[in-house]
Amino acid sequence: MNQKDLDLDKLRQNLVIQDQLLGHPMIFHTTWGLFSPKAIDAGTHLLLRHLEVKPDEQAIDLGCGYGPLGLAIAKSAPQGHCTLVDKDFVAVDYARKNAELNSISNVNIYLSNGLNQVPADQRFTLAVTNLPAKTGKEHYYLFFNDIKDRLEPGGRFYVVVITGLRQFIARSFKEVFGNHKKIKQGKSYTVAMAVKE
Repeated sequence: MNQKDLDLDKLRQNLVIQDQLLGHPMIFHTTWGLFSPKAIDAGTHLLLRHLEVKPDEQAIDLGCGYGPLGLAIAKSAPQGHCTLVDKDFVAVDYARKNAELNSISNVNIYLSNGLNQVPADQRFTLAVTNLPAKTGKEHYYLFFNDIKDRLEPGGRFYVVVITGLRQFIARSFKEVFGNHKKIKQGKSYTVAMAVKE
């Protein structure tokens, strides 16, 4: 076997991340091609530092990737539940493996474009997303309106975005939810929240 074959075999192996999220030591397997495969990204960390999770939360993580946000929330809501969705089947596969790896059973993980595969009667008290920077604003509006429809009154929707999108988030949250609160603005990322009134 030559050096190139050895390197390719190495690239095909799972990447392993160990981190502390919402006070829980957690382990994640990831792979190349998924968002932030070598470490939990700074945006996710910022969002988790400013997130309040109740023990009976009914939560949803939109665009869950390999699962850091949703699985950390599920671990912090032992009497609750978290739904994780992603439109990438590789991400969904890894999120399922990571739920098992961290002994988290109070989750459902769906391959879904937005909420289209999530049971229509499911309602949430908390929604989170680490919004991708490279997508159309139409996509965001669909997301925001879908979430608003599914949140219980008083339900909270937290987003983390690159700081350059903070004005757009403020405008669209006010438009869709009628309110917007900037939770934390860092140099690279901003965390914002809207509440369903």
